[in-house]
Amino acid sequence: METKQSNEIRSTRIFKAPIDLVWEVWTKPEHIVNWWGPNGFTNTIHTMDFKEGGEWTLTMHGPDGTNYPNRSIFKEIIPLKKIVFEHFNPHFITTVLFESKGEETKIDWSLEFDTAEMRDIVVKAHKADEGQKQNLDKLEQYLVSNVLKPKV
Repeated sequence: METKQSNEIRSTRIFKAPIDLVWEVWTKPEHIVNWWGPNGFTNTIHTMDFKEGGEWTLTMHGPDGTNYPNRSIFKEIIPLKKIVFEHFNPHFITTVLFESKGEETKIDWSLEFDTAEMRDIVVKAHKADEGQKQNLDKLEQYLVSNVLKPKV
Protein backbone atom coordinates (compact mmCIF):
# COMPACT_ATOMS: atom_id res chain seq x y z
CA MET A 1 0.00 0.00 0.00
CA GLU A 2 1.18 3.49 -0.80
CA THR A 3 -0.28 6.58 0.76
CA LYS A 4 0.38 10.04 -0.67
CA GLN A 5 -1.84 12.11 1.58
CA SER A 6 -3.00 11.61 5.14
CA ASN A 7 -6.66 11.48 4.04
CA GLU A 8 -6.03 8.81 1.38
CA ILE A 9 -5.70 5.05 1.05
CA ARG A 10 -3.87 4.17 -2.14
CA SER A 11 -2.60 0.98 -3.73
CA THR A 12 -1.03 0.10 -7.05
CA ARG A 13 -0.68 -3.30 -8.63
CA ILE A 14 0.30 -4.77 -11.98
CA PHE A 15 -1.88 -7.63 -13.22
CA LYS A 16 -0.76 -10.19 -15.78
CA ALA A 17 -3.82 -9.55 -17.91
CA PRO A 18 -4.56 -7.19 -20.81
CA ILE A 19 -6.37 -3.97 -20.03
CA ASP A 20 -9.62 -4.92 -21.80
CA LEU A 21 -10.06 -7.95 -19.50
CA VAL A 22 -9.17 -6.04 -16.34
CA TRP A 23 -11.60 -3.29 -17.35
CA GLU A 24 -14.34 -5.85 -17.98
CA VAL A 25 -14.02 -7.46 -14.54
CA TRP A 26 -14.20 -3.97 -12.95
CA THR A 27 -17.24 -2.81 -14.90
CA LYS A 28 -19.55 -5.81 -15.29
CA PRO A 29 -21.66 -6.85 -12.27
CA GLU A 30 -21.43 -10.54 -13.19
CA HIS A 31 -17.66 -10.29 -12.63
CA ILE A 32 -17.30 -7.77 -9.81
CA VAL A 33 -19.77 -9.67 -7.60
CA ASN A 34 -17.22 -12.52 -7.50
CA TRP A 35 -14.18 -10.61 -6.25
CA TRP A 36 -15.29 -7.34 -4.60
CA GLY A 37 -14.52 -6.85 -0.92
CA PRO A 38 -12.09 -8.20 1.63
CA ASN A 39 -11.45 -11.88 2.29
CA GLY A 40 -14.50 -13.81 3.45
CA PHE A 41 -17.01 -11.28 2.09
CA THR A 42 -19.67 -12.01 -0.51
CA ASN A 43 -21.84 -9.51 -2.35
CA THR A 44 -25.33 -8.92 -3.61
CA ILE A 45 -25.37 -6.26 -6.32
CA HIS A 46 -28.73 -4.50 -6.45
CA THR A 47 -27.91 -1.96 -9.18
CA MET A 48 -24.78 -1.16 -11.16
CA ASP A 49 -25.69 1.47 -13.72
CA PHE A 50 -22.19 1.88 -15.12
CA LYS A 51 -22.37 5.36 -16.61
CA GLU A 52 -21.58 8.85 -15.36
CA GLY A 53 -24.32 9.73 -12.86
CA GLY A 54 -25.29 6.06 -12.57
CA GLU A 55 -25.89 4.46 -9.20
CA TRP A 56 -24.13 1.41 -7.78
CA THR A 57 -25.82 -0.23 -4.80
CA LEU A 58 -24.68 -3.46 -3.23
CA THR A 59 -24.74 -5.27 0.06
CA MET A 60 -21.49 -6.75 1.27
CA HIS A 61 -22.06 -9.80 3.48
CA GLY A 62 -19.37 -10.22 6.12
CA PRO A 63 -18.07 -13.61 7.20
CA ASP A 64 -19.89 -13.14 10.53
CA GLY A 65 -23.22 -12.60 8.76
CA THR A 66 -23.23 -8.80 9.13
CA ASN A 67 -24.63 -6.96 6.11
CA TYR A 68 -22.98 -3.75 4.93
CA PRO A 69 -25.14 -1.73 2.52
CA ASN A 70 -23.09 0.36 0.06
CA ARG A 71 -24.20 3.15 -2.25
CA SER A 72 -22.06 4.98 -4.80
CA ILE A 73 -22.55 7.27 -7.77
CA PHE A 74 -20.27 7.06 -10.79
CA LYS A 75 -18.78 10.54 -11.36
CA GLU A 76 -16.33 10.00 -14.22
CA ILE A 77 -15.73 7.14 -16.62
CA ILE A 78 -13.07 7.16 -19.31
CA PRO A 79 -13.14 3.73 -20.99
CA LEU A 80 -10.01 1.66 -20.35
CA LYS A 81 -8.46 4.58 -18.41
CA LYS A 82 -10.37 5.81 -15.37
CA ILE A 83 -13.32 5.18 -13.03
CA VAL A 84 -14.30 7.69 -10.35
CA PHE A 85 -17.16 7.09 -7.95
CA GLU A 86 -18.46 8.81 -4.85
CA HIS A 87 -19.22 6.45 -1.98
CA PHE A 88 -21.68 7.43 0.75
CA ASN A 89 -21.64 6.51 4.44
CA PRO A 90 -18.74 6.70 4.96
CA HIS A 91 -18.10 9.40 2.38
CA PHE A 92 -15.07 9.09 0.12
CA ILE A 93 -14.12 9.43 -3.53
CA THR A 94 -12.65 6.38 -5.23
CA THR A 95 -10.43 6.83 -8.28
CA VAL A 96 -9.17 3.83 -10.22
CA LEU A 97 -6.65 4.45 -12.99
CA PHE A 98 -5.92 1.76 -15.58
CA GLU A 99 -2.68 1.75 -17.57
CA SER A 100 -1.89 -0.74 -20.32
CA LYS A 101 1.56 -2.32 -20.12
CA GLY A 102 1.27 -4.58 -23.16
CA GLU A 103 -0.18 -7.85 -21.90
CA GLU A 104 -0.23 -6.47 -18.36
CA THR A 105 -2.33 -3.77 -16.70
CA LYS A 106 -1.35 -1.39 -13.93
CA ILE A 107 -4.08 -0.26 -11.53
CA ASP A 108 -3.68 2.77 -9.30
CA TRP A 109 -6.58 2.75 -6.81
CA SER A 110 -7.16 5.52 -4.29
CA LEU A 111 -9.84 6.34 -1.74
CA GLU A 112 -9.87 9.98 -0.73
CA PHE A 113 -11.69 10.78 2.50
CA ASP A 114 -12.94 14.23 3.50
CA THR A 115 -10.39 14.42 6.33
CA ALA A 116 -7.42 12.49 7.68
CA GLU A 117 -9.48 11.85 10.82
CA MET A 118 -12.25 10.15 8.80
CA ARG A 119 -9.66 8.01 6.99
CA ASP A 120 -8.21 6.95 10.35
CA ILE A 121 -11.65 6.12 11.74
CA VAL A 122 -12.48 3.92 8.73
CA VAL A 123 -9.08 2.20 8.85
CA LYS A 124 -9.44 1.54 12.59
CA ALA A 125 -13.08 0.40 12.47
CA HIS A 126 -13.04 -1.55 9.19
CA LYS A 127 -9.35 -2.14 8.39
CA ALA A 128 -9.99 -0.48 5.02
CA ASP A 129 -6.28 -0.35 4.17
CA GLU A 130 -5.88 -4.12 4.59
CA GLY A 131 -9.27 -4.64 2.91
CA GLN A 132 -8.11 -2.81 -0.20
CA LYS A 133 -5.02 -5.04 -0.41
CA GLN A 134 -7.22 -8.14 -0.02
CA ASN A 135 -9.55 -6.78 -2.69
CA LEU A 136 -6.64 -6.53 -5.13
CA ASP A 137 -5.52 -10.05 -4.18
CA LYS A 138 -9.04 -11.35 -4.88
CA LEU A 139 -9.15 -9.53 -8.21
CA GLU A 140 -5.83 -11.09 -9.20
CA GLN A 141 -7.03 -14.56 -8.19
CA TYR A 142 -10.32 -14.07 -10.04
CA LEU A 143 -8.49 -13.03 -13.21
CA VAL A 144 -6.17 -16.05 -13.04
CA SER A 145 -8.83 -18.61 -12.12
CA ASN A 146 -11.88 -17.47 -14.05
CA VAL A 147 -10.98 -15.08 -16.87
CA LEU A 148 -7.53 -16.07 -18.10
CA LYS A 149 -7.81 -19.85 -17.69
CA PRO A 150 -7.80 -21.77 -20.97
CA LYS A 151 -11.22 -22.66 -22.31
CA VAL A 152 -11.65 -26.43 -22.61
